[in-house]
Amino acid sequence: MKRLLSILLLFLVSFGVLAPPFAEAARVKVVRRGKHHRTVVVVRRGHPIRRSMHAVVYRRPAVVVRVAPVRFLPLVAWGAVVVATRPAVDAMAWQDAETLYAEEEWAETIFDSDQRGTKLYLEVVKGQVQFDFAEVTFENGDCQVVDFNSKPHGEGFYSLLDFADGRKVDHVRLIARSKSDESRVALIMQK
Repeated sequence: MKRLLSILLLFLVSFGVLAPPFAEAARVKVVRRGKHHRTVVVVRRGHPIRRSMHAVVYRRPAVVVRVAPVRFLPLVAWGAVVVATRPAVDAMAWQDAETLYAEEEWAETIFDSDQRGTKLYLEVVKGQVQFDFAEVTFENGDCQVVDFNSKPHGEGFYSLLDFADGRKVDHVRLIARSKSDESRVALIMQK
């Protein structure tokens, strides 16, 4: 009888039914965010950036782009200008955000705007992010490419692009990766 009881106890401990408390503390919870289908960034003919493109994970594959880039405007080199005063909420025409994960490496995100404004801001809400480039596509097919030169940036509110004449932005395509375990990036357009 004692032998049968000890075999049963050994069986229960072996299969985790009666695991000791220290075994529970050693377990690591792994969160899978689905399979990462990677593909190389595709750029259209006339794109002003000539370097080789990254393999990326598409973050928002379901976003439908209404306007494709027709004409690329001269390349803008981003200066990482920090904005001291954030625009008031009622002065914002549109905003959107995306969370990036270090495990994904480079990611491509399309921010669907379809709004008119005068300034576009980029905010690193959380973590540290390495940006490659952004494409701001306007309603008439003009596309302004902003080159970040792959420099990492920490939390802050930055000026991305000014178009004081007031233009309607169809969408913004952003290529970036998180340099922290998890980062959050936001785009904000001022009226």
